[in-house]
Amino acid sequence: MWYTMTQCLALGLLFTTLAFGQAAAGGDEKGVPCKPTEEDEMGPFYRPGAPLRSVLGSGYILSGTVRAAGDCRPLDNALVEFWMTGPDGHYSDAYRAAVITGVAGRYRLETDLPGIYGSRPIHIHIRAEAYGHAAVTTQHYPAKGQSTATFDLVLPPAKP
Repeated sequence: MWYTMTQCLALGLLFTTLAFGQAAAGGDEKGVPCKPTEEDEMGPFYRPGAPLRSVLGSGYILSGTVRAAGDCRPLDNALVEFWMTGPDGHYSDAYRAAVITGVAGRYRLETDLPGIYGSRPIHIHIRAEAYGHAAVTTQHYPAKGQSTATFDLVLPPAKP
C-alpha cells in the first residue's frame, strides 16, 4: 500500500526524531557494497494496512536503517511493517504496526518482547518497501536477555 505525498509529509513530521544519521555513499562504512537482506518466512498472519504507529508496548526497542542495495544510500519514506505475537504467544492486531522512515532511512519500534509461538524462537516479522525497490520480507530474532537491537534492512532495486 502506498501513501499519498501529503500523507507521507504529515507522517514525516511525526517521525522527525527518526531522521538522524549520515547518508552512506558507495557502500557501507568499510566501502563494501550493501547486499539485499535475506528473505525469511512471511508466515500466515501478514495483512497489509497495519496502523501507523511506532509503539506497541515497552521493554524492547528495534531500530535500524533501510538502505538501497549496492550503494547503501538510506531510503527515506520507506514503509516498514511489523507483526508479531504478544507476550501471550498469540498474533493479534494489537501487535501490528507500520512506520515510515525519515530522511536518513531510520526506523524505530518500541514493543513488548514477542511470546513463544509453537516451537519457534521468538521473532518479529518485518516487511519493508520503498519506491523503486523490491519489497523484502524477513524476520528479526531477539537475543535472550536483549532489550534493544539494531536491524538494518537492504532493499534490492525493483525489476523492470
